[in-house]
Amino acid sequence: MAQKAENVNAMRSVNNWIGGELQDPHSDRWADVFDSATGEKCAQVVMSSEADVDAALAAAKAALPGWSRTPVLRRARVMFKLKELIERDRAEIAALITQEHGKVLHDADGSIQRGLEVVEFACGIPHLIKGDYSDQVGTGVDTYSMRQSVGVCIGITPFNFPAMVPLWMFPLAIACGNTFILKPSEKDPGCSLKWAELLAEAGLPPGVFNVVQGDHVAVNALLNDDRVAAVSFVGSTPVAEHVYKTASENGKRVQALGGAKNHLVVLPDADMDQAADALVGAGYGSAGERCMAISAIVAVGDSAEPLLEKLLPKIAALKIGPGSDNSNDMGPLITAEHRDKVRNYIDIGEEEGAALLVDGRTHEITKSSGYFLGPTLFDHASKDMRVYQEEIFGPVLTMIRVQTFDEAINLVNDHEYGNGTAIFTRDGDAAREFANGIEVGMVGINVPIPVPLAFHSFGGWKRSLFGDMSIYGPEGVRFYTRLKTVTSRWPTGIRSGADFSMPTM
Repeated sequence: MAQKAENVNAMRSVNNWIGGELQDPHSDRWADVFDSATGEKCAQVVMSSEADVDAALAAAKAALPGWSRTPVLRRARVMFKLKELIERDRAEIAALITQEHGKVLHDADGSIQRGLEVVEFACGIPHLIKGDYSDQVGTGVDTYSMRQSVGVCIGITPFNFPAMVPLWMFPLAIACGNTFILKPSEKDPGCSLKWAELLAEAGLPPGVFNVVQGDHVAVNALLNDDRVAAVSFVGSTPVAEHVYKTASENGKRVQALGGAKNHLVVLPDADMDQAADALVGAGYGSAGERCMAISAIVAVGDSAEPLLEKLLPKIAALKIGPGSDNSNDMGPLITAEHRDKVRNYIDIGEEEGAALLVDGRTHEITKSSGYFLGPTLFDHASKDMRVYQEEIFGPVLTMIRVQTFDEAINLVNDHEYGNGTAIFTRDGDAAREFANGIEVGMVGINVPIPVPLAFHSFGGWKRSLFGDMSIYGPEGVRFYTRLKTVTSRWPTGIRSGADFSMPTM
């Protein structure tokens, strides 16, 4: 953490967006934002105070009555315009992601696409929130339902997807008639203000979308405020548990998506070239900083050696470097601290006795000034090792060998996380049994990263999701709305008096 530098005018400042415009903060705390490929400071972001949070909540609360009563077609048209504007500025947004996070440009652009798909889904909000109608459920009695906004919503988003994850939240929340406050990661906050600018250009009224930068001070102020109705969070499991507990105890509805340890099960009959390609892309893409990254390989029977024969040359051929070079396969990690944390896990794996086949600590790229780490591969790990049990969130793959298909299923099901998993096989019966028997929220069959499209919903099981509803898709619409059911009767004459029996039709 750093105080605001005297020469901050020479550096980009990332402030709050409240009530339809940039706001000078009440806080005097600032943090540095780094270009992860060079290690150089590229911006400073304000660490908001409780007074800043209060201003954002006041703006969101004031805008709520008018926006929630805005005809749903007008709300949908804002989403149509937002989609058009994001597509117009897509290259600029991708470059900003690459500078602050480090993703290779093609990966950054792909993350924008997955966010855009949710904006497209939100464009259909007039249909998505239609209620049901039942005529003449009793004599002269009709029943109908409607879905209405829940109020002021907040989104707390992680560093690894500064474009995609916010787009998984606020388009649906706003389209459903809510107002929204985004608290992005302080490590790469630049996209948050881009969303605010584009929404304003799309015609969104002031106060409907607000941005509060900051750290735990801002988060806790939002979680404890009575004006907040719903909280959406994506991040690590310890923080997800804190968010869920705090917000729930304060009477809010919560969807808190936590960590993961995603397994890819390889059966002996699998296409080993296909499986190896999948592992390289899903394990090392985005430097492993994905909650749906594959980090555990489960080699069944005699599949391990043929898989390694294909996998090792592909790892050696990976091109690693700055994300601004679109020919690279993998960029740096987000910060020096996170890079060192991942390096420490490699140390731990060695100490625990796993066989280190590829050591990312010795890669030539680590001599550069950026936050780089090469790809790492462990073999012969056991289920009690920390490199298998814990989420590393870096370019580290760990292989466990098992003898049978049932042993593989039990291994996956015994893990505390249940976010995503995949199986590679040509056996349809085994794939079907895997999909039905695995205790994981998102399952891939010969698909390594089974992130559902926007018209389905994203969410894990066990300690990967806290709350009852997954994010975006139909579950997202239900999360950002409340069901109201009306039973209506229009009497034709003077009422006969009170009726004290249970109403029937």
